[in-house]
Amino acid sequence: MNILDLSYTPEQEAYREKVRNWLHENLPEGWGTPRFKLPEDELERGKFLNELDKKIYEGGFLGISWPKEYGGQGLTLVEEIIYGEEAGKLDVPDGPNVLGRLLLGPTLLQFGTEEQKKRYIPPLLRCDEIWCQGFSEPNAGSDLASLQTKAVLDGDEWVINGQKVWTSLAHHADWCFLLARTDQDAPKHKGITFFLVPMDNPGVTVRPLVQLNKSREFNEVFFDNVRIPKENVVGGVNNGWQVAMGTLSFERGTLSPGQLIRFQNEFNVLAKVAGDLRTSDATLVKDNRYYRQKLAEIYTEIRIMHYHSLKSISQRLNEGKLGPEASLQKLFYTTTRVKLGELGIEILAEEAPYWGEESVGRGKMQEVYFDSRGATIYAGSTQIQKNIIAERILGMPK
Repeated sequence: MNILDLSYTPEQEAYREKVRNWLHENLPEGWGTPRFKLPEDELERGKFLNELDKKIYEGGFLGISWPKEYGGQGLTLVEEIIYGEEAGKLDVPDGPNVLGRLLLGPTLLQFGTEEQKKRYIPPLLRCDEIWCQGFSEPNAGSDLASLQTKAVLDGDEWVINGQKVWTSLAHHADWCFLLARTDQDAPKHKGITFFLVPMDNPGVTVRPLVQLNKSREFNEVFFDNVRIPKENVVGGVNNGWQVAMGTLSFERGTLSPGQLIRFQNEFNVLAKVAGDLRTSDATLVKDNRYYRQKLAEIYTEIRIMHYHSLKSISQRLNEGKLGPEASLQKLFYTTTRVKLGELGIEILAEEAPYWGEESVGRGKMQEVYFDSRGATIYAGSTQIQKNIIAERILGMPK
């Protein structure tokens, strides 16, 4: 695949068939049917999904485009895209180590030392070590450069003190990659360093942030005189902002065809719900011109995102990295998904509060509605993305 040729070679289509067959043979029995249910207990569910990820790794489908010397498969981005498409069709979840694979792995490949790559990437891919991300703080979210967590060098060790918040999956994690201020006198975008911190170190405390639906995906994490080896720095002391921007570009620019298939699946659920429901005057929602227009707009935007994704793939294949254009993709995806969730609730109307087995095919819309709100914040809020687009793409003044 190159910038002009969007077709797949016979060898790549054979790889797709291999992926498809493996998934159908190895996913748990009943997967994708109403009779299959994930464990209700959150810790048990995390354990189950991590075991599934280990099985996927053993099948050769994690780290597909990563170098073999670090535990990857040594294939290309195209094979990784193919796997993502087939996994997306079956709604295969990312598992508890998604931040390690999505963010830390690519960051280490770009900024890490050879020793760090060999030490951390193989167990990450094997799902033996789970990672969380320590960026946001109570007073440093969108304005990440205002972070106050500090690290002071004491002999051959860094001593870290501070607090992180909204730390996804910290209660599952063995390690945390975090940002801390290492030069108090430098401008706020300078003097920041990217660290690798074991979560079982003395002084690390994880406290859950329990949501209204009783989920505890998010956590507060406190660091009280936490000591780590001097070499647990990625990308150089006081160079953490550059490393972090690389990390965030991976998060903002990862709207793969597989993710778009999942998004399309959500749209298909909404279209089916709209086709099944009737308005108060007993007419089908799908025959209502207003709803048909809204559905058509969202479908069109999903197709536009498909071409955004292809452009990003082309850029990664031809240039090896993503530029500030990743913010366009992130902004477009999150705003469209918010529209999808809002339209779903609007169509459900008085049935929107009913959530669960008694509303088969409809509970998904409530999930999309609430989940889409978080997507407008993480990896840089909508306002931050607009600033990046204005300043770094359009050349407008700050």
